[in-house]
Order: sequence, then C-alpha cells, then structure tokens
Amino acid sequence: MGKHNHAFMNSRGASMKVKTLKLKNFMLFEEMEIDWSENINIICGENSTGKTTLLKVMYSMLKPISKGSLKPTTKEISEQRFVEKLQGVFRPDEMKIGRLVSRKSGSSRTDYSVVLDKGQKLSIGFGNRRENHVDIELEGTIPLDNVDVIYIPTKEMISTTEHFATLYEEYHIDFEEMYYDLAKLLDRPLSKTANTEEQNEILKNFEEIMKGRIVQKDNKFFLNVKGEGEFEMGLLSDGYRKLSMIVYLISSGSLNKDTVLFWDEPETNMNPKMVRPIVQAMVALAKMGVQIFVTTHDYFVQQEFNMLKVYPELCPDNLDIRFLSLYRDESQELKWEMEGTVSDLKNNAIMQEFDAMYDREQRVIYGN
Repeated sequence: MGKHNHAFMNSRGASMKVKTLKLKNFMLFEEMEIDWSENINIICGENSTGKTTLLKVMYSMLKPISKGSLKPTTKEISEQRFVEKLQGVFRPDEMKIGRLVSRKSGSSRTDYSVVLDKGQKLSIGFGNRRENHVDIELEGTIPLDNVDVIYIPTKEMISTTEHFATLYEEYHIDFEEMYYDLAKLLDRPLSKTANTEEQNEILKNFEEIMKGRIVQKDNKFFLNVKGEGEFEMGLLSDGYRKLSMIVYLISSGSLNKDTVLFWDEPETNMNPKMVRPIVQAMVALAKMGVQIFVTTHDYFVQQEFNMLKVYPELCPDNLDIRFLSLYRDESQELKWEMEGTVSDLKNNAIMQEFDAMYDREQRVIYGN
C-alpha cells in the first residue's frame, strides 16, 4: 500500500477506461483474465455463470475512486470505502466480505485487479475470514475529477427516484447499492454547463424516438410530448423509462465522454421493438467516448450489436465491439471465450437455444 497516499490524485482532462480485469478465487471465478474493448463489451451466458458478477466487481472497484467520491485521506479510510462498496454492491450474508472468496479448491483468499488504459493498476485482496478489511495496491495515478462510473441495474429507477435515496439512507431496504447510487445521480439538477455537440446530437435523436423531451419537477420525471402534454413515468413503457433515464443522465452531465457505463440486462421487461433504439443509444454513447459493458440473455440485443460488427457500413465509426461468452463445460467447470463477432463464439447460450427451438419446431412439422 506504499504508493497509496499519492496515487489517488485529481487529474483534470484525464479519462479512465478499463483495459484488463483479472480475478483469482472471486466467487464463481477461480482464475480469469479478460482484455476489454474501450468501446462496447457484450457479456452473455446462462444463469449462474457470473455475468452480473463481472459488472459488480468492476463497479465496486471503480466507484470509490470516481467523480463525486471523497478524496482519500488515510490508508484505513480508503480501505473502509472499498469494503463498504463491496458490502453494498454484493450484500454478502452478515456483510462479511470474506464470503465472496471462492469456496472451490480450498481457496482461502481472493485477489483481483483492474488495469486502466494509461497503465494504472488497482489491486484488491482479502481472505475468507475477513469481515471488514481489504488489502489495496495501486500503481500509477488514477484520476478522480472527470470520471463517472454508472451502473444501470435490471429494474429501472426513474419512476421511483422520489424519496428513494432518503429511504435507503434511513431504513434497511433490501436493494443493492447500485440502485441507491443511480437514484442519487437521477436526483442531480440539470448541469449549468452547456452540452457538447455530441451530447446535443444524442439528445436530439432520443427526443425524436420518444416524440418528446424529459422534464423534472419536484424530483419527479415526466415526458413532455408536444401537443399532448406531460406524462408521468409510471404511464410509460419500460423501454421509454430506460431511454428517459439515459436522456436525463446525459442532460445532467452524469453521462459524458469520460463515463464507464455498466448496464445489466437492458432488455428486461422491454418490448422487442425498443431493443434497436436502446442499442442505437449505446452506440451513440460509445461514439461520444463512453466505455460500455452490457450483460444480456436476449437474441435481439446480441444480434443488433453483431450486425454493427459484421457490416461496417452500419457503423462507419468502426467501434470495437467484443462478445464475451461464459459457459460451463461437461464437468461443469466455468469457462469463457471472447471474440469479435457472435459467429466466432464456439459456446453461445443464446444461439444454442435459438437453434434448439428451431430443431424442435422442425421435428413437430416433419414428425422426425
């Protein structure tokens, strides 16, 4: 921890992208090292293969050192912040972080790290008997001022933002801390700083899709449709609520070119017709400079991104889109593979089920 007191520093104008994640004995993962795209990463796999865990572990590492976080003062205070974020994000039984250590192979300790795009490395480790202590190592200077880290969970929050943060702070609410963090971001007033040209272009496109603009009044959100009036979020579909959430995060300055965005199953409770606008929204954000991590079970989400990669004319900006597949082999050991297109994945739970359904239908039709 020797470099700690001087390593978390303000660095105006700097951005932060996750380049590599390395896990050892963390929950389901015995050993894993992944090189991420600085643009868009699509994570797929069956249930209980660790998709959401990957988002949570990166978020719990980056959020304590991101924009809006208090500046570290002592080693003990910094360690405590990482412990509290682990507890809030993963909510282990009795809040004992040692329960996050993999129970396979008799492991007694987990060590995991992220390498950022400027070569900075943040490493965290703790034993299975630890309750509220982590060991931290930091190489290089990590910027604080201009980096936002946002986690969008499966349940939308824009229709329930009012009073949520206060209730979460005052009462025991069985929600993971990402919901609280997102509620606080949605509670931010609109930024006084003028939007960039890229932000204005994205907001214009969203308003055309939604046929209106988002307004906030007394911590409540409405869609103002020209000629029809204002509609509260509870009256809109889930897809529109999620787009509304993205729009407001951009308008308030929370979602900007220096943001790392984690989005867990954006297709949840969404009409398939809204998938393409949501994917287009993420592509626009990536073009703006946002690094995006998405988990999905959805064929349409996966294929919309895959088309952008396979047909460059659909994505002239040549974004780097990578597909990570998590799966279990015949011995039920957790494996992974990452490729540049869906067709290159040898193990793809979404396509495997799609093919299985087609085969079942053919057997019904032809009686084979």
